Amino acid sequence: MDWLYSLICALSFSTFTVVKGESTRAELAEQQALLDRASRADPAALGALYDQYSPRIYTYVYHRVGHAEVAEDLTGQVFMRMLEAVRSGRTWRTSFSGWLYRIAHNLVIDYYRRRGRASFVDLDDVDPVRSEADPLGAIEAKLDSERLQSALSRLTDEQAEVITLRFLEGLSIAEVATIMNKNEGAIKALQYRAVMALRRVMQP
Repeated sequence: MDWLYSLICALSFSTFTVVKGESTRAELAEQQALLDRASRADPAALGALYDQYSPRIYTYVYHRVGHAEVAEDLTGQVFMRMLEAVRSGRTWRTSFSGWLYRIAHNLVIDYYRRRGRASFVDLDDVDPVRSEADPLGAIEAKLDSERLQSALSRLTDEQAEVITLRFLEGLSIAEVATIMNKNEGAIKALQYRAVMALRRVMQP
């Protein structure tokens, strides 16, 4: 039983609580100051936020579309839209990360709409996400990535979305609810159905 299947089995009986490290007050204050500067279109602050969030947004988009080049393009579009919104005074109200993931979420939806929801990924086209400096590790990562991407492609859009946001990106129920524009109860129910569906498609 590989680590992906073990993960899904564990999720099935978990309380679905994503554990995150506690930030110190100083870190929170520093982050808030950075966000305040970014909301005023401070170039250095916007650059710092790009450096901080672009890897996370890329990973999220990659897990949703399964192609590195497409993920890079959509990630770039996320931050272009972020800049346009900041310059026009249409910034986030509460959670910056939730707002940013919401932009990415909408771009992924637009991408699939343009493709006519051709969601089944050709596994020959899936790009490895690990450095070739470790050939064995790269092969294992590619196989795991292929299996997970294939499994996600067999779920509904919303099921794949909630699995990606909750368990691959580590976001909270509240954050996912904001991104997907649903209440927390709906996200919990959707998450349960998604995990059950993922277990079925990944069983050996």
